[in-house]
Amino acid sequence: MAESQNNLIQYFKTLLDTSSYEDYAPNGLQIEGKKSIKRLGFAVSATQDSLTKALEWGADGLVVHHGIFWKHQGARTITGAWGERVKLAVKNELNLFAYHLPLDAHAEIGNAVALAQELNLVNLTPFALYKRQYLGTKGEFTHPVTALELKISLEQILKHPVILATPNGTDNIKSVGIITGGANNEWFRAMEDGLDAYITGEISEYNWHDSIEAGVHYFAGGHHATERFGTLALMNKVQKDFPHLQTMFFDSDNLA
Repeated sequence: MAESQNNLIQYFKTLLDTSSYEDYAPNGLQIEGKKSIKRLGFAVSATQDSLTKALEWGADGLVVHHGIFWKHQGARTITGAWGERVKLAVKNELNLFAYHLPLDAHAEIGNAVALAQELNLVNLTPFALYKRQYLGTKGEFTHPVTALELKISLEQILKHPVILATPNGTDNIKSVGIITGGANNEWFRAMEDGLDAYITGEISEYNWHDSIEAGVHYFAGGHHATERFGTLALMNKVQKDFPHLQTMFFDSDNLA
């Protein structure tokens, strides 16, 4: 049994509250494909690899966190390696759905809250207000852990090396702020909220020094690695709400 393209557009728009965000990319249906969808794939990013895997599986649609179009890129010609992404979807009538900030910050299935749940944090609340919406979540451990212990736990959860910038690896951590992906310059929000630690995907050279000097334990676990959880949570939500749809997650070997 299939689901209509329009029903899924409206479903994602309502679930993720896309109209409330001022984002860097268009959220929603970025490339229009078949009107009827039986197989819906999920991936972190719309790459040649994920698009090809989805098509080989027989997908009618692919839902991603990082889509093909970004506002900072402006008008682009459909040429070269990037153009192949567009052509793969268009030639095969594959619907491409993309949800950036709405998937980062969703209070139930967002990237940040999903990672917080993996860490067994409690008292979760929205974190880091950006214009009209929050970017992540913050919470607490029921029992404090040291910075080095949290690094080990994160590496096991993310299956990815974690860079730790810490004033002292044996310090106890009780409160944590999380914004997944490339939010390296948002670490100061954890400092402003009086949190012990900050978790994101990336870190720059100056973030290392600035966070240590400010007394914030900074964990960078990889952009892709920290943003798998929201995509998976969204897929699980779709499976429950549309049990007649076939779904599949297509991972990537992206180490960044």
